[in-house]
Parts: sequence; structure tokens; C-alpha cells
Amino acid sequence: MRDGGPTMKYLFQYPEPTGIDRDLLDGGEIIDVAVNVERSGWDGFAFTEHPAPGVRWLTQGGGHQTLDPFVALGAAAAVTSRITLLTYLAVMPYRNPLLLAKAATTVDRVSHGRFVLGVGTGYLKSEFFALGVDFDERNALFDEALDVLPLHWSGEPFSYKGLHFDARDIIGRPTPTNRSIPIWIGGNSQLTRRRVAQRAQGWMPMSGPPELATTARTAHLATLDDIAGAIRELRDAAGERASGIDIMIVYTDPSILDAKPDVERHRETLAQIAGTGASWVSFAFDITSASHTADFIEGFGETYLGSHRL
Repeated sequence: MRDGGPTMKYLFQYPEPTGIDRDLLDGGEIIDVAVNVERSGWDGFAFTEHPAPGVRWLTQGGGHQTLDPFVALGAAAAVTSRITLLTYLAVMPYRNPLLLAKAATTVDRVSHGRFVLGVGTGYLKSEFFALGVDFDERNALFDEALDVLPLHWSGEPFSYKGLHFDARDIIGRPTPTNRSIPIWIGGNSQLTRRRVAQRAQGWMPMSGPPELATTARTAHLATLDDIAGAIRELRDAAGERASGIDIMIVYTDPSILDAKPDVERHRETLAQIAGTGASWVSFAFDITSASHTADFIEGFGETYLGSHRL
């Protein structure tokens, strides 16, 4: 437990193989992994997306394969009943916001309200070009979507003139389970944090080496202390909204994939993450086989979840 706070929650992101020599689903069938995540005591399951990655990025720059996260999470929803389902993350400028609202509502409804829409502005120029989206408009398109999504989810008639569409007296039905869907935003920039403080329900800061932040075109937060300071600033800026904002931090030490050794060291790191004010911690590693995926999910559950949970 965090002092005065709730128990931290744990999310497993489906393994993302780098390069093109292995197939994404070598990490395990979606429904098998989803069932195992829920059965082993985890709190959430996620998929990310890159619909048109460049060959060079995928093979030489640390890029990774993906599925369509909405379709994949729909499959996971059908075989689970408890865990949160998250896009971590969907690139908002890639989609017309009305289509994005409908995809999100669909996963929300088939999961009976367990879906969280995790989003970002995107950073791969070549992918924007391939999809016919103006890279320089990405922030305007992102803010436009933040306007449109709650209007669509309200179930009430609305009109909205966007950069590339003109919606006149339309309505989004059916509505999400609770007439809304939580939006978590990824990225480290001041603009991202301002958006979260004013308009979102969660923040997903990026941690890792400086070159990762450079590739993702975001600010570098080098340490947990840096992230903790940014969380304090975000909550101050959010004011009365602060208590309703989730924070999810990525666990970056791959040695935890073997869940049994160094338990106390990993517990100390998890406690430090909780101490930043985070409410969630996510695990996203390149796991090479379905058996290794299952071993980690089950081993982590036995060692760190249940009665052993922080």
C-alpha cells in the first residue's frame, strides 16, 4: 500500500517483437494471454499500434510489430470479466475522431465498461505520410479529437466543424456504458501534461534512455524522481480534478521477466514507483515465446500479486 493511498495496479502489455523475423503472435494467442492475465491476478491488459511502420524503423531502429489494438482488445473482452483493457497507445491523429469514438465505444460496450482509451499524438513521420495525415497538424488534430469524443459519447445531437470534416446535427448511439470513457494521454511534454490536467483522466509518462525520448519527440524524464516531480506539478495544475487522474509508469528492468530472483530489489523498485504517486505500473517487454509469456504472467502473479501486492 502507498501511504494514505490505494493499492497500486499492474498492467501487462502484449509482447511486441522487434524486427520482422518473428511473428507477433509468437508471444501467445490473444485469448490465452488475456485469460492468463486475469486468472493470475493482474489488473489490466494492453495493446499498442503502428499500422504502417517503416521497414528501416522496424528492422534497425528498435521498432516493433503490432495488431489493431481495438480489434485485439475486443477479443480479450470476450474471454475476461474483470481486467481493464487499454490502448497503450492509440495515435489519435491517425483517425477521424468520429470513427475513433465509435471504435472506443464498441470495446467499452462489449467489455461492459472496462475499456480505457490510451492515446498519444504520434511521432513517426513516415507513418503519418503513409496514412495521409499531415504530421504538422498532429497537435491540432489531437485537440480536435479531445473536443469531439465527449460530444459523441454523450448520446446527444451535436455539430462540429473540424479541420477535415463538417459534422452537422449528428448523434452517437449507442453510448458508452457510463456515457463516457476514460482517456489517458501518453508523453512527457508540458503540452501533454497540460492536456491531462485540464481534460483527461490519466497520464502515461515515458521513461527510458534519452534516445527513446528523442525518437518519440518528447521530453526526457530520466529518473523516478524526475517523474515524481512532474506528477506533483501535474496534480497542482489539475486542482480539484487531481484526485481523479490515474498515473501509469512503465517498469523498465527486464530482469523481472524471471520473477523469482531479486524479489526484494524489484519490490523496492515497485515501492519507489508507488511513492511517485503512480496508481498503475505497466510491463512491456519483447518476450520471445508463448511459454515465456505464460511463465512471466504466472510467475509475477504468484510473487507480486494477491496477498503479496504492494
